[in-house]
Amino acid sequence: MVDATTGHEALSFMDGSSGYNQIRMALSDKEMTTFRTPKEIYCYKVMPFGSKNVCDTYQCAMQKLFDDMLHNYVECYVDDLVVKSKRQQDHLKDLKVVFDHLRKYQLRMNPLKCTFGVTSRKFLGFIVKHRENEIDQFKIDAIQKMPKPKSLHDLRSLQG
Repeated sequence: MVDATTGHEALSFMDGSSGYNQIRMALSDKEMTTFRTPKEIYCYKVMPFGSKNVCDTYQCAMQKLFDDMLHNYVECYVDDLVVKSKRQQDHLKDLKVVFDHLRKYQLRMNPLKCTFGVTSRKFLGFIVKHRENEIDQFKIDAIQKMPKPKSLHDLRSLQG
């Protein structure tokens, strides 16, 4: 996905505003989210954060919503959206199509986390650029500063 952004003159990055909470729960699934308090019984109307498979469900929904645009001028990773245009002059047109789609499905983006019409930016731990992508130096530094494992337990912790 990161490599798919190379070779594009204009990039825009958007982040979903409380993305999971924008996906309505299926009626049949609502009862599985039921919980009780001393005063009332509740169930979720939208996908809650932290539930099993929420990330997969959200990614699947985004792929269906942007199916005709994916890998052409849109890349999507969960709630991160990249609009990419081979030519600078096409970028506003591509953005309009994406915004129309977002509006159609009533999806909101967080304006504080959006960047429009740039040639490079951090994305998924990489610096995405027109000609090439680079690993974010901050990530490299973090790995180099990690203490060396001194036991098997330390090594396993490092491996995840």
